[in-house]
Amino acid sequence: MVASGLGAVFLANRGPLLRFLRARGAGDDAEDVMQDLWLKIDRLEAEGPISDARAYLFRMADNLMHDRVRASMRRANREHAWGETGYDESGADDTPSAERTLAARQRLRRVERALATLGERSQAIFRRFRIEGIPQGRIAQEEGISISAVEKHLQRAYRVVATLVDEEDDAAPVKGRAP
Repeated sequence: MVASGLGAVFLANRGPLLRFLRARGAGDDAEDVMQDLWLKIDRLEAEGPISDARAYLFRMADNLMHDRVRASMRRANREHAWGETGYDESGADDTPSAERTLAARQRLRRVERALATLGERSQAIFRRFRIEGIPQGRIAQEEGISISAVEKHLQRAYRVVATLVDEEDDAAPVKGRAP
């Protein structure tokens, strides 16, 4: 495809236009501005003859570069204003809602009541292992029992908690179904 008219002037002056844009502050966006200019020229239907096509292209390039700068500034201002609202896009606010906090506390009390049905030794072993993070071998030594016995105490505690969770799941309303 052979360019004629303004397109031919563009192709002949591509290097000087690119240097002009970079000198005017376009930096890395100079190539993008050149692409926008080419697309604009391609769509342009001249209303009449252009007396100085080269000057016309440089003015178009300058205007396009300023349009990009203004758009970038508007975008930055919009993002800054959005940031001022206090909304965190990352969702990094880990603070649970009051409702979730209350539900968690209620569930903890139910677990504690369920564990209270176990003997003191099973409760202590469960708490030391699951909450304090003490290894089973160390618990076995301190309690004077085998690791297998520690595992059996933990299994009893897990069964009690699992039963409680199953009961909660059965009692929870199913979405889309009447209670």
